[in-house]
Amino acid sequence: MDLYDLLMKRRSVRNFDAREIPAEIVAKLVAAANNAPTGGNLQPLTIVVVREVERRAKLGEMVGGQPWVKNAPLSMIFCLDFFRLKRWAEASGTAFRGEEALSHFLIAYADVMCAAQTVVILAENYGLGSVYIGTILFAVDQAREYFAIPRFVLPVMVLSLGYPKTVPKNIPKLAAEIVVHLEKYETLSDEAILDAFEDKYGEIDENVERYFERAFVEAVEAERQEREERLEAIKEGMKRLQIKNNAEFLFRLRYPADFMVELNANMVDSFKNAGFECFGS
Repeated sequence: MDLYDLLMKRRSVRNFDAREIPAEIVAKLVAAANNAPTGGNLQPLTIVVVREVERRAKLGEMVGGQPWVKNAPLSMIFCLDFFRLKRWAEASGTAFRGEEALSHFLIAYADVMCAAQTVVILAENYGLGSVYIGTILFAVDQAREYFAIPRFVLPVMVLSLGYPKTVPKNIPKLAAEIVVHLEKYETLSDEAILDAFEDKYGEIDENVERYFERAFVEAVEAERQEREERLEAIKEGMKRLQIKNNAEFLFRLRYPADFMVELNANMVDSFKNAGFECFGS
């Protein structure tokens, strides 16, 4: 299989079998991450490799009770690390103040995600599946304490990996011409945008499980693995909120707009607890 075909067949996997990933493959995944692009070659990256069953279970609890984190034989916590750079600068008689500079933070975050995606691609090449877990951002204080993460280091993404037991077949995406604009940004009409997302998700039909297979596969997989009440709770929420279309489902139920904004304060506080002052007072 060539690289294009590998990338096009990639899916987020949340159902892993019990096989361990050989140590030599884990070593190659980490080496590839370490070789990923990085602004100024500063490498503000640390990866906490989590394989112990107890720690996997604890990590799964932290990120919202996602059973695939516990069940995956390997998780990697990708951290934005300014601690090492600050120590190096101080030991060398100078100063690094990246934790105060939003530009440093944003470039470092991009570096971390470049490293993580490098692991995703190489993992696919070895027959592994993976899934990103972003909700570690809502548990920064807890994760820092449990995994002994020092100040000036932020856990920003978890990547759980293993040999797939099942792989989602078709995950809907916007058409390429909606995402890619030639030479300058093309402002689409409301009608074109509505049509694009309708083509992506389809209608919310009466068979809610079938809709979730397209639009909310996490809920289906959670019910299959452990949380049998998950789908029923979502169905009840859809009825209560009288959800009529895909945008309402996403921004009133799955990612409620007001709730997502309310999370800002807690996230900024946890970032500041880690020493990051680049988000203002």
